[in-house]
Amino acid sequence: MTDTLPTWSVADVHESLTARTFVDAIEQMSASVERLEALFDHHDIRITDPRTAEAGDGIACAAVIEAYNQTATQVANLRAFAYSTAAVDTRNENAQAALSQIESSDSRLAPLLARFAEWVNVLGPDALAAHNDIAGDHLGPMYRLAERAAHQMNEGEEHLYAALATTGSAAWARLHREITSQLGADVVLPGTGNGTSHLPMPAVRGLATDPDPIVRQAAYDAEMEAWPQIATACAAAMNAIKGEANTVNRRRGWETPLGASLYANSVSRATFDAMQSAITASLPSFRSWMRTKATLHHALDHPGEIDHGDALAWRDLFAPVPVADGRVSWTEGIGLVRNAFATYSAPLAGLVDRAIDERWIDAGSRDGKVGGAFCMPFVDDRSLVLLNWSGSVDSAQTTAHELGHAYHNTQLAQRTPLQKRLPMALAETASIFCETLVVEAGLAHLDGADRLALLDVDLIGSTQVVVDIRSRVLFETEVFARRQKRTLGISELNEMMREAQVEAYGDGLDHDTCHPYMWIVKPHYYSSHFYNWPYTYGLLFGLGLFSEYRSDPERFRSSYDDLLSRAGMNTAEELGTRFGFDVTDEAFWHASLQVIADRVAQYSQLAESTVEAAVEARAGSTTAGPGARQHG
Repeated sequence: MTDTLPTWSVADVHESLTARTFVDAIEQMSASVERLEALFDHHDIRITDPRTAEAGDGIACAAVIEAYNQTATQVANLRAFAYSTAAVDTRNENAQAALSQIESSDSRLAPLLARFAEWVNVLGPDALAAHNDIAGDHLGPMYRLAERAAHQMNEGEEHLYAALATTGSAAWARLHREITSQLGADVVLPGTGNGTSHLPMPAVRGLATDPDPIVRQAAYDAEMEAWPQIATACAAAMNAIKGEANTVNRRRGWETPLGASLYANSVSRATFDAMQSAITASLPSFRSWMRTKATLHHALDHPGEIDHGDALAWRDLFAPVPVADGRVSWTEGIGLVRNAFATYSAPLAGLVDRAIDERWIDAGSRDGKVGGAFCMPFVDDRSLVLLNWSGSVDSAQTTAHELGHAYHNTQLAQRTPLQKRLPMALAETASIFCETLVVEAGLAHLDGADRLALLDVDLIGSTQVVVDIRSRVLFETEVFARRQKRTLGISELNEMMREAQVEAYGDGLDHDTCHPYMWIVKPHYYSSHFYNWPYTYGLLFGLGLFSEYRSDPERFRSSYDDLLSRAGMNTAEELGTRFGFDVTDEAFWHASLQVIADRVAQYSQLAESTVEAAVEARAGSTTAGPGARQHG
């Protein structure tokens, strides 16, 4: 843990937020947006009377596609540059001001896309593509836009909403991001007497992976003291954002918020239902793992005692197995990731080198930095990767996950903004695949305590993505339903969160230890709606892909990069078909979940032998205590 953690650098693009190049780029962006609006008006790109597309329509289509892509690239690069400062220092007012200005320009693109959707829907994507190669290259995105036309307000309303959202839901989301990133907590740590250590919240939450149960409990207690301090503001943000979504969804003709989420993720209801049905059937396996983990921790924390009736306490959900050193230095962690990536291909391993050498990564936790982890596309095929490194194997897994996104971005670099409007469900494909590479590389050569420890880390992640996200879907569904009638208070949100956790975790979790403030912790509730379930899709689809890779590595490698590059151009069902999967069939999801169930079985066997060894060691120690006679 003595490593110096990396910080990212974007100075080669602009020296600072006040640099002349950045100021000029902002002005050029604004001018590009104005020219784009004029181009749309010139070609009358909006809803029109039904007619047959002509050659001139193909030329107009190509012109607006090219202009939109150029402007969207400008906006995205500038937003990423400004956010690279705001994400690591949310108190930086220059960064916040720049983001606000960029968001204002970005808000003018949304209604233009709505107009294009209406126009394409009337003239027909195929007819437009027949007249122009550029339109043909964007046929998949145009199909999606034509489908969207049925769920749009009229042109004036879409313009008004786009403008108001910058001071509505976007502003509330920014408030949540800023106050949560600036929150700290006093943690009473062992060895400090009654003294406390004041830590930023990401660091406090990172203590959930500490091997000492006293530290984990202290961190949990500190969270329970700290989150209420900002609960009033976050409840206001939640109510505002979900209330706005309900209103807009009704105006756009969506029967449910989930329907809008499924469309946004290019996933059909049949696919979603098949996945959810398989998840329901798998929950007993996850709950069995949690009880086994609780038994293991009890036996090792209290030598000589076994309690097979324990449910897992919330504080121990992320606890490392106390039979191996779970601490990992940055150098060790990034080495694990690189070596695992090398088992797949040299280009994937080389991406890790690029990320380090070109300073794509900001790894350390600090006051004012946003929590969690993300990967953000930047200029060309570069990415920016934010982590909150806690020195655990789980941190290494998170690093692999985010660098998987970065690899995906390198494959998307050849695509235009319209072609790479990634749905969340498909955006998780490469990240989950890369995480799985790290797990499989470890399992291939580890045994005993080390194998148990790695399985533990893997199952922690799987449980979060399947079981905890199940609780988030239940919670968000209830929030939307109740918000239709009234605003929701803090105590009601807390109780809804508890109920969702109890239903999802079942008898695997000690219900007295639930985390009622997870609705504040997770930023996903304050951005895209039902943002969470696509992670589950990504995990299970990624496991299916990994099975395909193992069965025929060369064939898989030959088509994998193309699949990644098409993630914004095809539906989930179309991409599945390219690999021989029917994602509308529940059997596909059962097969992926069985991979996790098999790891649970391995874990249980190793845990049982570990507990037995601990009990025998305790018995031998007692027999051979002071005054006891030993036999050689």
